[in-house]
Amino acid sequence: MNLALDDYISIYIHQSDLIFTSYIKSKLAPLNIAPEQNLIMMLLWKQDGLSQNEVAEKLDKDKTNIARMAHGLEQKGFINRFSCPNDRRIQRLYLTEAGRQLSQHVIPIAEEFHETLCKNISEEELLQLRSILSKMRENLK
Repeated sequence: MNLALDDYISIYIHQSDLIFTSYIKSKLAPLNIAPEQNLIMMLLWKQDGLSQNEVAEKLDKDKTNIARMAHGLEQKGFINRFSCPNDRRIQRLYLTEAGRQLSQHVIPIAEEFHETLCKNISEEELLQLRSILSKMRENLK
């Protein structure tokens, strides 16, 4: 079977992700935060003090990339990284006051993005989409 370029669902998903990322990147740029860094911030707004390893696990990202992003967030003054007193290999991430205040600007952007993205899509369709994407991810593990 010879599939045309448009027939590959992975390409369609990738192209969609590029559009999603470009949109949210433009919205977050004035706040000096990248979309990937924002994922870390969203986790910390929910549970401050996570370790870099916990963040990597929750985001299904490479530990090295998380360390690099965390360093960038620290340089911007949004978080502080502290070594765990019991195990110096463990770096815990804590929000600074600027990091906490950032949520007041970012969360409305994230909610507007979600609403725009999901407009005219039913809850049932969203559940089905999550289920299908989960199956695809499992297929590659």
